[in-house]
Amino acid sequence: MRKIVLIMSVSLDGYIEADGRDISWHRVDDELHTHMNDMVGRLGGLLSGRVTHELMAEYWPTADEAPDASPIEVEFARIWRDMPKVVYSRTLTHADWNTEIVREVVPEEVRELKARPGGDLGLGGAALAREFLRLGLLDEMRIYVHPVLVGSGTALFPKPDAGDGAGAGATDLTALRLLESHTFGNGVVLLRYALDK
Repeated sequence: MRKIVLIMSVSLDGYIEADGRDISWHRVDDELHTHMNDMVGRLGGLLSGRVTHELMAEYWPTADEAPDASPIEVEFARIWRDMPKVVYSRTLTHADWNTEIVREVVPEEVRELKARPGGDLGLGGAALAREFLRLGLLDEMRIYVHPVLVGSGTALFPKPDAGDGAGAGATDLTALRLLESHTFGNGVVLLRYALDK
């Protein structure tokens, strides 16, 4: 059965983006980008929330057409475009590039998706990650910790009193088992964990 793997970059202080959806602090060099291309290229699909999907869809569909695009960016643009994608959104009405829109996270439907043949499924987006974690649907985490403090923004795992209740269940005690750690030359550290269920 396929696994659902959370793949997220975070600052050392736990934010996936700074205020204003700023991700300019991500330290992506050729080594890390090549690693991402290899890892994402082996996946069987991508699952994301609307915000993450729209962020990716703003850039990657035509990134390989930019005159200054590196071979690594050209490769990732092709990987992203061709990859089967599911975007979870109650408001999105249309999505291109091999993307299916799903309105709600229904555990039975997710388990059916996991049972299909193919590679593991990459999950992106903080709110969606919290929902999959709350429902016990997450199997593994690949957290890329960037050597920077951003101070404020969107936390990957907010406190339960985060205001709108978005953190409910996200900070319950969750046992993790370290599967791998790797330090890239630019100081980014991959922490790969399995969720003990």
